[in-house]
Amino acid sequence: MTTLVLIVLLPLFAAVVLAFVPRESRVVPRLTALAATFAAAVLAVRLFLAFDPAVAGYQFVTSLPWLGVKALGIQCRFGVDGLSVPLILMGAIVAFAAACVSWEITGREKEFYILLLVMTGGILGAFASLDLFFLYCFHEFALIPTFIMIGVWGRGDRKNYATFKMTLYLSIGALIALIGLIALYLQSGADTFDLEELTRHVQQQPLPAGVQKALFPLLMFGFGILVSLWPFHTWAPLGYGSAPTATAMLHAGVLKKFGLYGLIRIALPLLPDGAQGWLGVLAWLALGNLLFCGWVAMRQRDLNLLIGNSSVAHMGFVFLGIASLTLVGLTGAVVVMVAHGFLAALTFGLSGYLYQQTKTLDLDQMGGLLKRLPFIGTALIMALLAGCGLPGFANFVGEAMVLFGAWQAYQVVTILACWAALVIGGVYMIRAIRALLHGPLPEKWAGVADAPNAWRRLPFVLLLACLFVFGIWPSLLTDRILPATEVVVTLSTGQAGARGRRAGIELSSEAEPLRRSRFNSRFRAPGSGIEDGARSSPLGEREEMVGREAKTRDARN
Repeated sequence: MTTLVLIVLLPLFAAVVLAFVPRESRVVPRLTALAATFAAAVLAVRLFLAFDPAVAGYQFVTSLPWLGVKALGIQCRFGVDGLSVPLILMGAIVAFAAACVSWEITGREKEFYILLLVMTGGILGAFASLDLFFLYCFHEFALIPTFIMIGVWGRGDRKNYATFKMTLYLSIGALIALIGLIALYLQSGADTFDLEELTRHVQQQPLPAGVQKALFPLLMFGFGILVSLWPFHTWAPLGYGSAPTATAMLHAGVLKKFGLYGLIRIALPLLPDGAQGWLGVLAWLALGNLLFCGWVAMRQRDLNLLIGNSSVAHMGFVFLGIASLTLVGLTGAVVVMVAHGFLAALTFGLSGYLYQQTKTLDLDQMGGLLKRLPFIGTALIMALLAGCGLPGFANFVGEAMVLFGAWQAYQVVTILACWAALVIGGVYMIRAIRALLHGPLPEKWAGVADAPNAWRRLPFVLLLACLFVFGIWPSLLTDRILPATEVVVTLSTGQAGARGRRAGIELSSEAEPLRRSRFNSRFRAPGSGIEDGARSSPLGEREEMVGREAKTRDARN
């Protein structure tokens, strides 16, 4: 059994084992969840370091022949490329951090940790799957526990309403995406759900432009609802504000990235003509995330609602990077996905600690907590400044790349996005720091206690370390991401480029220097003994180089 398969199956196997543990045992479920998520995180680090950034195709490919329906073209296959390997790393680390902070759960611990492990295995399986059927099924495995955990272990008077609203929105989004995926399977005529085979087939026999323009919005809005694309975002802040800490960390940090991953992995390369017609709409909707949700965050007096709206606003950067369809912009979008995963988990974890100490997250009742909580307060300041895009954190790298890439196609949107990030984001984050940590300390908080030991501090230190490492050494991410995004941009713009040449449009090339430079650095992982498995070749020939995007979009607009 390969390392990649172990990363996916370990949490699921641990969940099955916990089902046979007596309910009276309170220690065993927690230790089992910690051990399974820690092992998955260690294996994910090994996988990330062993990944060869010089290879643009899938690596560590493994098939499970006993799982699938050959007659329907369904076969469980796992593999990673530059898009999925950093997301698997981020997801495994966040899952371990979420298990660490779950000490707040004091009732029905066994059931909670079973759902937490199923959620973890489901989302890691979704990122690792090379089959559309299993990609979608693993996502559903991760999504269903979310609703149960909020309904049973959630907090606040509106937790039942939040559960209902979240279930309704995400079920509709998943259903729309499913319709789009089934229609894509039927219209392609490939008779397979295998992503590699499907991509090769669509390259050789592209779908008619009219079909692509009809299918792309199904995937864009279906996956977009799962990510909280404006104006279908209102479920997210309310759901996160009512969720247990670990659930909010996992969903906002990891599970939400599935929709973005689906857009990049499926919609862009398989429906290039549809993308050309709809990405302009996506860019303006992304601006809605950045501006509207930022303004809403400025008005919040509840810390979780502020963080929730901030999380939705940050998704606007990823949507904008996707809409740019440039190598720099799309690579930056993936960096933001990874950075936001760590940041969202960190901020919700810290807010959960504050709630356990104070039983409220009302900013009007806070103040001066830095005196009593020096470690938690310092970590919170760093997290909120990272949310502002402060240099030194991974968020800054991704957001800067997105803005550079988007400038080529959407200058007005990019200017407004800069204003939203620098001004609006800065205002609500710095105001939150002032309201929480500075000023006089109310007498009722004189008894709050800081994180007492290294074990309680471990998840926050781990998440902060990841933000710092990828912020100071971004080539660890970009070197791995770049070959995969280059393939996506090539597949998404190559056909349009060919039509442009036939129409007499001269197309420039800017991607080759960027690809060669690898962002002016290179990181080659040392050999770690990890199983290589079968390595597949890149998805077809790269046609011409990728850098025709800008003028292609000009012709489109």
